[in-house]
Amino acid sequence: MASNRKSKLPNRSSGENLTTFAIVLGVIGLLFTIYIGYRASLSDRKLFSISLVALFGGLLFESYRVSRNLKKLFLVFTGSYFLSLFNFLPGKNEQIYIFENHIETWPYSFLFLFTMGFAIFFKDKVTTKLTEGITLLLSISLIYWTIDYGFTNIRHWFVLTLLTMLFLLTAFSIVNALTHIHLSRSIRLTLSIWSTLILFAFAIDNIIRVFSNPGIESSKYLSNGLYIGLQFFLLGVSAIYIMYNYILLSSFLPSKGGNYRRELMEAKKEHIDRYSPDQIHIGHALLCILFSTTIYGLNSKFQVLPRHTMIWFVFLTFPFFLQLYDSLILGRKIF
Repeated sequence: MASNRKSKLPNRSSGENLTTFAIVLGVIGLLFTIYIGYRASLSDRKLFSISLVALFGGLLFESYRVSRNLKKLFLVFTGSYFLSLFNFLPGKNEQIYIFENHIETWPYSFLFLFTMGFAIFFKDKVTTKLTEGITLLLSISLIYWTIDYGFTNIRHWFVLTLLTMLFLLTAFSIVNALTHIHLSRSIRLTLSIWSTLILFAFAIDNIIRVFSNPGIESSKYLSNGLYIGLQFFLLGVSAIYIMYNYILLSSFLPSKGGNYRRELMEAKKEHIDRYSPDQIHIGHALLCILFSTTIYGLNSKFQVLPRHTMIWFVFLTFPFFLQLYDSLILGRKIF
């Protein structure tokens, strides 16, 4: 009995040490945060904005909606927060240390770390199963995006090469959606990578568009401020999915000192596993083409909404349109 009691002592001691370390770390982090706020209040520069509050609000809202686990979410938040404090260390090529510059970049360091941590720890919940229908809708939307942006009017060999690849991959996705070609592993891999590239391109466009807006504080009208705040909030909502797509694409790059052949096989497997082997109904594919091209064509002519807003509007409304069609005509659910 004595030996058993003694064997439990180290575990209890290590647990107490871990708790003490966490408390000390928390106190240090809290004091440093107070100091950051104090320095920000003394600065003549606007180091924080309401737009960032809206961005983080969207991020935390979607994180909780997806995870439904406050304990794990708190651990990811706390770990990302303390790691983000390393942002205040002097840079390698930083000759003059300016504390305010580090305060400005600090929120974005936390945003990057939190979204990456969340995408890794909650990968199964963040992963969206892709289908031929989703790839088809993404491909048509990308064609509209490139035409409306004016890329098709540029006569440069590099742009023409990209456009040729774009139209070939789009044709490939259309052929797969309109036929019953077996979705082999290689086809699913190609369609998954293609879908991820499109989503990432739309994400970059969204980030640029949102951050090109003026700050909420500078808005003269409440409606304009709410509209800008909504864009930042929605960007925060989509941040974890943007990060997941970034991780999927970066997994094809070789890591330093790693086994690239093994890493490449794992990256391919992840793309194949996230793509559904089930084929969609050809009628659904035709409806997708008809619905999206009609909406995009009308918007291109009458400019009802900005291209990016219209693309996400089509993403949101087409499933409901298809569900309505199936319930009224076919009496079955969407793919």
